[in-house]
Amino acid sequence: MQIIYHIGAACTDDDRLLKTLIRNVDVFAKEAIAVPGPGKYRRLLRETIQNLNGATPAIETREILLDAILDDASADRVILSNASFICIPDRIFEGGSFYQLAAAKAQGFVSLFPQDQIEIYMAIRNPATFVPAAFALAKQKDFDKFRNSIPLEALRWSDVIGRIRAATPQVPMTVWCNEDTPLLWAQLVREISGVDPLTKIQGGFDLMSAIMAPEGMKRFLSYIKANPPQTENQKRRIMAAFMDKFALEDQVEEEVDLPGWTEDVMDQLTDLYEEDVEVIRSMPGVNLITP
Repeated sequence: MQIIYHIGAACTDDDRLLKTLIRNVDVFAKEAIAVPGPGKYRRLLRETIQNLNGATPAIETREILLDAILDDASADRVILSNASFICIPDRIFEGGSFYQLAAAKAQGFVSLFPQDQIEIYMAIRNPATFVPAAFALAKQKDFDKFRNSIPLEALRWSDVIGRIRAATPQVPMTVWCNEDTPLLWAQLVREISGVDPLTKIQGGFDLMSAIMAPEGMKRFLSYIKANPPQTENQKRRIMAAFMDKFALEDQVEEEVDLPGWTEDVMDQLTDLYEEDVEVIRSMPGVNLITP
C-alpha cells in the first residue's frame, strides 16, 4: 500500500488541498485511492505517536490504524493531510531551531506503516510572510518569545527538509512553493492522488478562484473554453496573465504589522528564500515542483 503524508507546512493552503481531494473521492475510489476525512486520523495518529514516545510500534499497530482510518474499505493508496503533522504553530521555533520537531515527527509517522511505500508532500513559504502568518495563529502573543531568539536570516527550509530526509532516507519528498500554488493546483491534486496526468478532476481552479475577482474568473473560464490550452505550460501562462490582471489585492498582498518588520527585512528574507529554493532543487530524493 502507498501512504501519502501531506505535512503542510503551516500557513500554506489552509486545508484547501484536502478539500479539493475530497471533492474527487468518487473518481479516486475507482482507482483504489482513499482520501479519508481528517477526523478519522489526525487525532488518532498524533496520539499514537505521542504514546509511542519514540518506541517501535507493535506489529498489529498498522492494521489497527488502517481499520480505523479506512472503515474496513480497501485501498492501494491512502492520502493523509495535516498542516500540523510535524508541529503546531506555537512549536515552530521550539528548541532554538526552525521546525526542530520535524525529523522526529516524520520518523514517527513513517514508522506506523513499516510495510508500506511512504511519500511525503510539503509546501514551503517565504519566511517574510510565513513567520507573521504563523505568529498570528500561535497562542503566544509575544513575538520575541514566539521566535525564541532565532535570527530570521537563519531560517532555511532546506535545513528542515534535509533533517526529514536524514531521518527517513527511504521516503521520497515532493516540495513546492506556496507562492506558486495557484498555478500548480491541478498538478498537485493529481500528483498527491497518483492519478494519470490527463485524469479529469473537480476543483482544478479552486485556489485561483479564491484569489481572483468573480468577473475575472468568469472571463478566464470563458477564454480557456474557447481557446483550450494545448500544454500545461500554456495553461499556466494564461492563468498567470489573468491573475496578474484580476487578482484581488487583499488576497495576494499581505500587510505585516510586527516590530522591526520593515520592507528591507522582507526583501532580505525574500532573497534568502529564493537562494534556499535553489538549494532544495538540487537535494537528492526531493522533487521540487515549479510552474
